[in-house]
Amino acid sequence: MDADLIVVGAGQSGLAAAFAAERAGAGAIVLDSSESLGGSWPRYYDSLRLFSPARFSSLPWRPFPGDPDRYPGRDEVVEYLAGCAGDLDADVRLGFEVTSVTIGTGGEFRVRGPDGSELLARGLIAATGSFQSPRRPRLPGLDSFAGQVLHASEYHAPEFVMGERVLVVGGGNSAVQVAAELAESRQVTLATRSPLRWIGQRPLGRDLHWWLGRTGLDTAPIGRWLRRTPPVVDNGLYRAAIATGRPHHRLLFERLDGEDVVWPDGSQEKIDAVVLATGYRPHLPYLAGTGALDDEGLPLHSGGSSTTVAGLSYVGLEHQRSFASATIRGVGRDAERVVRSLPLTGETAPSKRPACCTRPAYP
Repeated sequence: MDADLIVVGAGQSGLAAAFAAERAGAGAIVLDSSESLGGSWPRYYDSLRLFSPARFSSLPWRPFPGDPDRYPGRDEVVEYLAGCAGDLDADVRLGFEVTSVTIGTGGEFRVRGPDGSELLARGLIAATGSFQSPRRPRLPGLDSFAGQVLHASEYHAPEFVMGERVLVVGGGNSAVQVAAELAESRQVTLATRSPLRWIGQRPLGRDLHWWLGRTGLDTAPIGRWLRRTPPVVDNGLYRAAIATGRPHHRLLFERLDGEDVVWPDGSQEKIDAVVLATGYRPHLPYLAGTGALDDEGLPLHSGGSSTTVAGLSYVGLEHQRSFASATIRGVGRDAERVVRSLPLTGETAPSKRPACCTRPAYP
């Protein structure tokens, strides 16, 4: 065996999985197709800021530096994750795209790269997130729309959007943030399937995530029931912007027709571009053929442990166990749990143990 465990993905989820393996006394190889650390964070839009303050945005072994009450930006998160990777003994291999996974007769995982190279391990954790699989809904007329169409994954700054009249589709945090940014210089309409729901960023003077932690809602399994779009976290600016019509908010259109958007009341207006802030799906093409996925390519699992393939687990799935599962603050706890269930022997454990790994495990 090359390792007890192979982790696919070196973002926040993959690093958390590698840390959990170290605390279990096992060795891990972490593979990522990118040439740099940080997972998907370097590819998010430039103005992105966390909706959770630094004190609630850390992996288990390394506090987020600086003022704990500030809301870090994208580049700060990238730098933080690179530092987290440097703390680990795991063998992190960048520029290694996993093209396929097969399961040997002894239950071992054979992980292949594009050059035909192969690595063997007793356990496998899929931690590739979803950024590479943007969800593009089948909206009437979208395929024949005459203007520009881009997903939020392709948006970095306003200059990436053509024209002056922009339609943003989606009702989550990113949709509102992108629409508000574009509305500073464009005519923007935010279209949602249902009315926007809001929650204050600092209820009663405390950050929302303080309340989520105090009540247990952030990490409790009950969070899995929250399947619909969560409320938009508002710092006071976004709700005020929509109240003034910048951006203008409307319920979802009936169809797109050439250069026009047709609203349910029959009115029409020309638009130049559509930005789809419509979420993502798990990115797991390398597991095709293993029996780990359903007919739609979604993982068959319970709390992150595969229900169909022994030795396979996931970290970083949305609602994997709780409301926080796909966040920096939530992946460590989920990684700890799934690693406990894997067949790790410790025979390929790292040569040294970081002091951080002597901390008690999660309850």
